[in-house]
Amino acid sequence: MDGTPRTGTPLPCTPLAAPQARLIADAFRPAQVWGSRRDYYYTRGKLGSDPLYDGVLQHLPDDGQPVLDLGCGLGLFAHVLRQRGGSQRYLGLDVDAGKIARARRAAADLPDVHFDCLDVQAPLPAQSGHVLLLDVLQYLDAGPQQALLHAASTRVAPGGRLLLRTPLATGDSRDRTTRVADRLAWLVGWMGTRPRHYPDPQVLQATLTEAGLQVTAPRPLHGRTPFNSWLLVAERPSL
Repeated sequence: MDGTPRTGTPLPCTPLAAPQARLIADAFRPAQVWGSRRDYYYTRGKLGSDPLYDGVLQHLPDDGQPVLDLGCGLGLFAHVLRQRGGSQRYLGLDVDAGKIARARRAAADLPDVHFDCLDVQAPLPAQSGHVLLLDVLQYLDAGPQQALLHAASTRVAPGGRLLLRTPLATGDSRDRTTRVADRLAWLVGWMGTRPRHYPDPQVLQATLTEAGLQVTAPRPLHGRTPFNSWLLVAERPSL
């Protein structure tokens, strides 16, 4: 695709160390010994292999502004945020009621961490601060992507940031691997919807700029994973 980056300087970030990942994963152990351990092993594997959390936290100011995590899944970011000493209020939203229920149980001991079951295409809560959109956009068609970006931008406070990680339509091996993995996640039931549209970075940047945010060019945030993950940072200027 014309204008789509195929290379870039990867962000200098790493996955969690094994003891840190295991400590968070312990919160997802089943209440009964015979219960499913899928979330436990998923959490250990995700935190121990994906540099997402370190990369995002490097760009999330510790300024006391609340964090709105759109499409939060199991809410792993809240656990890493607290483990790293972040104390700002956290609200995670996801359309999957099962994941939200498990996220609430696992985060019961985390201070000022909240979860609600909500489709991100519905009206968003009137919370203003920092906004996270992590690995969400590809599950929406192009039109709803634009609507969500506009809605999310309105929730970014002056001095706040929208931190967006998404795969891009680069047409290379990472792109193909990501498309297969996303589709498999839908087929096995981990994701409630199939992947629909992989965004163009120029469209992303233009949309967020029109919403009054200052936008940086996307940079690779995939680490040693085979996926086509890019991070885009957009900030609303301070008053």
